[in-house]
Amino acid sequence: MKALTWQKKGKITCESVRDPEIIEGRDVIIKVTACAICGSDLHLMDGLMPTMKCGDILGHETMGEVVEVGKDNKRLSVGDRIVVPFTISCGECRQCKWGNWSCCERTNPNRRQQAETFGYPLAGLFGYSHITGGFSGGQAEYLRVPYADVGPIIVPEGLEDEQVLFLSDIFPTGYQAAENCEITPESEKTIAVWGCGPVGQMAIRSCFLLGAKRVIAIDEVPERLAMARAAGAETIDFRTQNIQETLVEMTDGLGPDAVIEAVGMEAHGADTMMQKVGSALLSATTLERPFALNQAILGCRPGGILSMPGVYAGALGPVMIGILMNKGLTLRTGQTNTQKYLKPLLERIQKGEIDPSFVISHRSSNLEDGPALYEKFRDKKDRCTKVVFRPHG
Repeated sequence: MKALTWQKKGKITCESVRDPEIIEGRDVIIKVTACAICGSDLHLMDGLMPTMKCGDILGHETMGEVVEVGKDNKRLSVGDRIVVPFTISCGECRQCKWGNWSCCERTNPNRRQQAETFGYPLAGLFGYSHITGGFSGGQAEYLRVPYADVGPIIVPEGLEDEQVLFLSDIFPTGYQAAENCEITPESEKTIAVWGCGPVGQMAIRSCFLLGAKRVIAIDEVPERLAMARAAGAETIDFRTQNIQETLVEMTDGLGPDAVIEAVGMEAHGADTMMQKVGSALLSATTLERPFALNQAILGCRPGGILSMPGVYAGALGPVMIGILMNKGLTLRTGQTNTQKYLKPLLERIQKGEIDPSFVISHRSSNLEDGPALYEKFRDKKDRCTKVVFRPHG
């Protein structure tokens, strides 16, 4: 089969690889009908995630048709159309039972290696390095799905692939980020969102779904800002506006009640003197740049909530931890507990409350286009906001 593979920093190629096979009894094999490039895949492309190996198959936003079922899987059948969560969870360990699906204690076969870095093992992830399990990803014609009797959701008839594909990651990720802000219609909260990429866009719409009074979206890319405005958000273009000064002015000096940092480790820019000093230090000490995180800490009102879906890989450079502490901010973060949100978010799609396909700008039925589309997405060329592949046409 064809698959998109990581070769080395900056190099993604489409290769012919072996078809996946059933390994464990709870597995299924799917024929991938749709998959996407995620913003966090760009961290892999840029060499910021350790333990990648030449030839690793990429991708963790995937759905498809079940073509083979393991002997112990009684939930799924050949022909079922499923969306596959990016987190692999067993459903039986204490973390899964607590609802902390992304902290599953069993699904990462390299759990000892991960525990050396994180202190304890976490859930395995599709297509996201060997420290998270070394699982093949779904930017391919076929995918083996382990623990498939727990994670995937069966798609009902009447919904197109593009409507439900993002249940695999970015829609639940944006929704969890918004939910972390404790939004209710009665609270009349103002939420500021750093980063208007795909996760940021889902977070913006999720804030409104939950009842936010105002959402202020922060980015520099014109088409992303336009997409945020189309959802009802007010916007700040940090190329031409000082973020902190503008937030203070827009909120009559009160500040946003909660902030969402949806940028992560590859943020750019620095407004304050402290951030500029930190920028100089970062250039010498780390590839991870917490500029957006620091701006969010500064921008949130005292006593507010900082929700952080932005991805970081390891040790981080200078963070305004003293400001976070002195302002009494609550920090909420973590990989998304995707399985928690599949059913309720599917219901929102079915009711017509949201169609997540709005974020798609580029489509291809040929994985051979993958390397060029990775570059286009990374470099924000041709108004590229989200790429979806249909590997079988």
